[in-house]
Amino acid sequence: MHRPFPASITGIGIVGPAGIGIDENWETACAGLPTARVLEELGDAPVPFASPVPDTFDADRLTGRRVSRHYDRSTQFALVAAEAALEGAGLTRAALDGSRVAVVLGTAFGGAKTFEDNHARLLERGPEAVTARFLPKGLVNMVSGILSIELGTRGPNLVVSTACASGATAIGLGLGLLRADTADVVVCGGTDAGITPLHVAGFHKLRALTRARRHPPSRASRPFDRDHDGFIMAEGAAVLVLEREADATARGARPYARLAGYGATADAYHITAPHPEGHGAKAAIRAACRDAGLGPHEIGHVNAHATSTPTGDGVEAAVIAELLPEAVVTSTKGVTGHTLGAAGAIEAAYTALALHTQTVPPTANLHTPCDQAAPLDLVAGQARPGRFDTALSNSFGFGGHNAVLALTTA
Repeated sequence: MHRPFPASITGIGIVGPAGIGIDENWETACAGLPTARVLEELGDAPVPFASPVPDTFDADRLTGRRVSRHYDRSTQFALVAAEAALEGAGLTRAALDGSRVAVVLGTAFGGAKTFEDNHARLLERGPEAVTARFLPKGLVNMVSGILSIELGTRGPNLVVSTACASGATAIGLGLGLLRADTADVVVCGGTDAGITPLHVAGFHKLRALTRARRHPPSRASRPFDRDHDGFIMAEGAAVLVLEREADATARGARPYARLAGYGATADAYHITAPHPEGHGAKAAIRAACRDAGLGPHEIGHVNAHATSTPTGDGVEAAVIAELLPEAVVTSTKGVTGHTLGAAGAIEAAYTALALHTQTVPPTANLHTPCDQAAPLDLVAGQARPGRFDTALSNSFGFGGHNAVLALTTA
């Protein structure tokens, strides 16, 4: 039976806590430098620290256009990342047939800050204070709708929301559009800007966030560590450009890696907790490997979802130990915190860069693995060079959403 073909990842754009652009992100990730800090805008929130995009981010300067007034922060992140990805791929708007370019973005919250700001205006000053840009900026579909408008793409234009798996789901769906010959180029990824008092309070009520009781904010995101006690809120975006290998080769593009497979499942178990036996995660890993024509034993590297919550880290570690015992494992959330709907895309980008550079970044703040993670070959302390041709990027979300991407060297 003919196996579905892989896609070439010819462009990557990242706007995240670890930096703006590929070089800054990869340097920070490989150095294992945590990004969490106390934020004035969180005021007296129960957890007043997070991992924001650097203060140097300026969408108007980076795009060369006046976009910050018109677009929510999440859309600004996605637009800057998308333009960088296309530039890196060597694809200009003039050279593209817009009708054959698709955009697929994942997000958990969409225009979160726009909604909160306008709700405050309504309560303080009444309905006339709500801005005319409220809905065009805040609606969840606008994170991809704006990209289509700004980039001139007229192919399928989609938004998916599968909680913290959103970015990975979007990339998996992008691979499907390419395979179905619905598009020749797919711009796909995830974005979120959810560091707001309301969202922090909500995750705190769910007991999902760390309180950094034992460690300062910069050391509080501790994936797989015995002292992990919850995740750190973060924000950002990553966008990948996918093309058929033949098309990329024909125009002389040099891919970072290949997206070879995608697996998606549901736990059907609990609104926030993973299935304790990891049934959905296991099925998604097997599906991604099968789609890529690989056996789980052939996977050389895993960028784990591991957010620093005891339950989530423990279940995922047990799943990896059972299915992928030979893999070199890391979680870059020790550096970035949890970027929510953008996490799967940022981590897919890091996984592609790991294959491209043959280097696995460390899990920041990992000192003593928790019991379930003890059998894993975890990278800690410093980045590890090696030789591996295959990798998985795991993403799991509230509601039982599971998405796994299988990547190989180009």
